[in-house]
Amino acid sequence: MTSPHVLPVYNRSKLMFERGEGVYLYTPEGDKYLDFAGGIAVNALGHSHPHMVKTMQEQVAKLWHVSNLYQIPGLDRLADRLCANSFAERAFFCNSGAEAVECGIKMVRKYHDETGNPNKFRIIAFEGAFHGRTLATISASGGEKITKGFGPLTPGFDHAPFNDLQAVEKLITPETGAILVEPIQGEGGIKPAEPGFLKGLRTLADKHGLLLMFDEIQCGVGRTGKLFAHEWYEVTPDIMSIAKGIGGGFPLGACLATEKAAVGMKPGSHGSTYGSNPLAMTAGNAVLDVVLEKDFIKNVQKTADYLMAALKKVAGNYGGVIAEIRGKGLMIGVKVTPPNTDVVEKLRNKKLLSVAASDNVVRFLPPLVITPQHCDEAIEIINEVCKEISSNA
Repeated sequence: MTSPHVLPVYNRSKLMFERGEGVYLYTPEGDKYLDFAGGIAVNALGHSHPHMVKTMQEQVAKLWHVSNLYQIPGLDRLADRLCANSFAERAFFCNSGAEAVECGIKMVRKYHDETGNPNKFRIIAFEGAFHGRTLATISASGGEKITKGFGPLTPGFDHAPFNDLQAVEKLITPETGAILVEPIQGEGGIKPAEPGFLKGLRTLADKHGLLLMFDEIQCGVGRTGKLFAHEWYEVTPDIMSIAKGIGGGFPLGACLATEKAAVGMKPGSHGSTYGSNPLAMTAGNAVLDVVLEKDFIKNVQKTADYLMAALKKVAGNYGGVIAEIRGKGLMIGVKVTPPNTDVVEKLRNKKLLSVAASDNVVRFLPPLVITPQHCDEAIEIINEVCKEISSNA
């Protein structure tokens, strides 16, 4: 049981894991679980990936922390690689997704101040979004579930329905400085942007002199079958926050930006004590070593297609249990008719880990290294749970 001295902000399962190997987690008693939660889209390479273990062990034995007063081993390499494989020309490293979004919010305001428009500080975000747990990022998210009791919220955020371009345009005022959006809403229930929506946002941003910021904390780093989810939509942002998968389990976030968007970020304008530490840079580079390998992301999409087809077959057999399947790549949401927390628990009882999300969705966010055999193992359990729920209905 969790100590009474721990702040009770999580509804933790009684499960405890002692070790992990590949796509499996093991309890101290030796029980084996198939991990289709992936630390909530964090463990991109699964558990104890040999390359990550080797590189991290080597770095641990050499250097952990020196601060950003000095050159950091691995920093330039990670920044160069991320920029070479994205729209970006600048990268800032931090410890979490919320910090990456905070950096982006500050960058928006600093850009407009630097270019002579300090009044353009407002940001349009979307209903159902999740951008983090700081005061600014819960204000950007806007949902009552995460903002209630924390007022007054940080001013400067307006909210439109997701996938509604007309609503966005109506919110634009002379004070609007940017649009912030997840290409695929994660906590909101695995809701992808509709075709043309992100391009429409790009058009609006360009028309009104706004910056376009993408939050790819959950959907980035190969998760959707592209290195970044916005590639599916053939549109690029000015700023993008990433985290989760880029560290492979080590705390790491990044704010990527064009040279233009980052124009106001000068020495002293932003910083992070632990950001860019040698261990984090080693983790990020180790993840990219694998994810950028020839055909790795192509195999992610191939496996995702296999899993999605199998899930749709289950849904066809159990329409009374599964209402909808949605998502992209290995970011899959199954909207169910029973309470999703009950379904997550039933799956967990059969040794398959998943994650609940809004809109009564069960999320499957497995490591990107899963194989069709792992998918078959998961589908067998999902079938069993659906059968049990149907027979008890």
